[in-house]
Amino acid sequence: MNSIHLKLTVSLAAALLVLPHAANASPYAPLDCAKASTAAETAVCRSYALGQDEAQLATLYGILTSLVAMGQRGDIMDAQRHWLSDRNACGNDTGCLSRVYRTRIDELSRAMDTLAKRGPF
Repeated sequence: MNSIHLKLTVSLAAALLVLPHAANASPYAPLDCAKASTAAETAVCRSYALGQDEAQLATLYGILTSLVAMGQRGDIMDAQRHWLSDRNACGNDTGCLSRVYRTRIDELSRAMDTLAKRGPF
């Protein structure tokens, strides 16, 4: 199975597992732009590309934290809190925001690939 099919299969399986247990998912969701309170949040809400990055990141984070053991989930949550500090330090600099989003999306994608390799699903 090639990488794209594997990712799609894992994502679909994860989504099916996550939906019934959404209440147990970690508390990170895409931004509510009506409640944006920082310069970074406002910049993300004003940029379609950054909004798409936010949605992708939140999806990966939600799926990943729903599929891993408690200790690993805590590590991912700690890294997410650190990432939020990095994101907020960008202020309204869209170039900086794009870089920190891409870095975190790549980290979560690698973690998802590692999880998928362990299978079975």
